[in-house]
Amino acid sequence: MARRIVVTGARGFIGGHVVDHLSSRGDSVATIVVRAPCDAAALRAACDGADTVVHCAGVVSSVHPERFTTANVDATRAVAAAARATGARLVHLSSLAVAGPTRPSAPKHEEDPPAPITAYGRSKAEGERVVKTTDGLRWTILRPSVVYGPRDRALYPLFRFARAGILPSATPERTAYNFIHVSDLVRAIAAAADRGDTDGETFFVSHPDPVYPADLLRLIRDTANPRARIVPVPKPLLYLASVVGQAVGTIVGRPMTINRSRYKELVADGFVCSVDKLRDRLGIVAQIALADGIRSTYDWYRKEHWI
Repeated sequence: MARRIVVTGARGFIGGHVVDHLSSRGDSVATIVVRAPCDAAALRAACDGADTVVHCAGVVSSVHPERFTTANVDATRAVAAAARATGARLVHLSSLAVAGPTRPSAPKHEEDPPAPITAYGRSKAEGERVVKTTDGLRWTILRPSVVYGPRDRALYPLFRFARAGILPSATPERTAYNFIHVSDLVRAIAAAADRGDTDGETFFVSHPDPVYPADLLRLIRDTANPRARIVPVPKPLLYLASVVGQAVGTIVGRPMTINRSRYKELVADGFVCSVDKLRDRLGIVAQIALADGIRSTYDWYRKEHWI
């Protein structure tokens, strides 16, 4: 039976894929553009009659810290209130950044206390708190790891570097991250929307295998330009680049590829999580291996003439 699902952030990378997936399986999908200050009456009207609201909207990167609060906290509060008022369940998209860094030998679990290290991570942690403390709201929180795939702009610069012949390597060898292809994330979002027994639960969403930057760079090089050189970037030079990038970003009004927040993430121990709960409670196991995902992403860039 077709269901009515409202999606915020449908113009974004993840939200667009969510809309495509839900529509393809026959759901009636409505989209909301959430801007601050939010119009509470308009949000309630948009959510009226919906079974579920999938909240994907948010800001990932900005040179203005207050934008994280506006987009990831204030807007979440407004969407949560609209979902509660209309009786819809809320599937809230948060981030692994909430959990903070850790090594692969000690992956984060959902019950671990939040330990974000960036303004973005802190805003997502506060957004989660808002969801959890909205009286009468039925909610499920998903914390995806690094999300990539067609339409993604986060890994895009690395493909461009490879095409130019040089790939900078800026992280220690021991550092590891969890990644997930956007199509696997979308399956998890759909599962959370479909389930009626995960209210009040939080899930990490990721491929179970940690990704080491050296392996990621080799995959991108071999896919985009096998002749490209991988060049190590010394930590002092990386720090200097982050300071310059922060200053330039502030001047031009948009974040640079490397800035102070990105530097903190690059020199951290890594961001790794357990996905046992995702498997056991939502029945989701990521299917797309990194090599296949990198290839599909690159093929999409070429098809759309990004490269």
